[in-house]
Amino acid sequence: MKSLKNRNLFFTVTIIALALFAGCKNDPYSYKIKGSKIVYNTPARPSNQQSMLGFACEPIENVRVGFIGLGMRGPDALRRFAHIEGATIAALCDLIPERVEKAQGILERRNIPRAAEYSGEDGWMELCRREDIDLVYLSVPWQYHTKMAVYAMEHGKHVAIEVPAATSITECWDLVNTSERTRKHCMMLENCCYDYFELTCLNMAQQGLFGEIVHAEGGYCHNLEPYWDRYQGDWRMDYNKDHRGDVYPTHGIGPICQALNIHRGDKMDILVSMDSKPFRGQEAADERYGKGAVKYANGDVTSTLIRTRKGKTILVGHSTITPRPYSRMYQLVGTKGIADKYPHKGIAVDLKLDTNIGIEELDAEKFCTEEEYLLLMEQYQHPITRTGGLAEKAKQVGGHGGMDFIMDYRLIYCLNKGLPLDQDVYDAAEWSSLVELTEVSIKHGSMPVVMPDFTRGEWDKIQGLQFAE
Repeated sequence: MKSLKNRNLFFTVTIIALALFAGCKNDPYSYKIKGSKIVYNTPARPSNQQSMLGFACEPIENVRVGFIGLGMRGPDALRRFAHIEGATIAALCDLIPERVEKAQGILERRNIPRAAEYSGEDGWMELCRREDIDLVYLSVPWQYHTKMAVYAMEHGKHVAIEVPAATSITECWDLVNTSERTRKHCMMLENCCYDYFELTCLNMAQQGLFGEIVHAEGGYCHNLEPYWDRYQGDWRMDYNKDHRGDVYPTHGIGPICQALNIHRGDKMDILVSMDSKPFRGQEAADERYGKGAVKYANGDVTSTLIRTRKGKTILVGHSTITPRPYSRMYQLVGTKGIADKYPHKGIAVDLKLDTNIGIEELDAEKFCTEEEYLLLMEQYQHPITRTGGLAEKAKQVGGHGGMDFIMDYRLIYCLNKGLPLDQDVYDAAEWSSLVELTEVSIKHGSMPVVMPDFTRGEWDKIQGLQFAE
């Protein structure tokens, strides 16, 4: 009898194992462990899809925008769009009707006509099906980003998604495949790419001030303890307590990927991630839910190292549970100097410069003086912020010091002119892919991960990032 039970148990375990193996085998976006590395599949591009590299749609003279999500970020987007010419706020949607009505007040105070209203569980789908909308702007919890973006693109809309655009590799591919198939833009709203310092340093890097960029750092280190209660249904804390890894990587990785020309001459190749134990995280969970009620998963600090195909390195950090001054860790390290933003902004380069800007020589062994720093920032101000006094207007309108306004302005500007967007769907997928890749690396003992190539081998087809003008 005992032998029979053991045999039945063996058959049961075998069947379950085979079923799991078959499911993994049939998943086109799954990974395998080859040697000492985790390797993700990169499926071939279907015949009905085309690359979105450098894609530009026909000019849209007046971009009709539908906003979905009016809780934390959505109302601020409305306030910014009230200052942008070439765009019309056509429709508003939120799960909660009262939020929609409150958002209408933002429009009325700016003498803007009330927009069409949608609410409830299915309101967002009704909005996406409207014929008089060109762009859907998503400010909803992470878990709904891909689902809503895919639906909007399938109904003929361009999409702008708050960060991260996706939370899994499958979702990343869903965004890429849908954008390629529908020929609709899918831009992640990574506002930190438009911070004045990051934009200026990007221009410095492109002008060769730092020489060859060999290493870059970025991250999101922000104690969210004062903010957890603002997330409807506790969705953000839920995600952190259920997942390990860098769950919010794009503020850090986005600007440095632009400086390193990722999928515009180079690609992120190998990733390794590790985390601390959730010391403070478990304390916070005990305080919030009761001692021992939940097991908090995410480490207090997550550190990720990435090596690019061309031999550059990237360090990405994440910490949202420990008390600390805010930092995005932004740093560019080149063969002629560095840019460093935290804890203080500084430029250090070993270079003789044009005396027309009042600087004769700089020494990379020390940060330049405040006067030299201001002269450099003026000399290398990014061209897009010079146009039409955009930098000054951004400061007036606001949004994290103005970078949110520059982001929205550039999105509408490019759609108005029929230009490629500053960020494409591959940026959205690459930067968001760290959510799953870091978790998988950690769960396998910090095993190296070969990062997916969402361009399907076309990462060096375009040489260098250029913002269309």
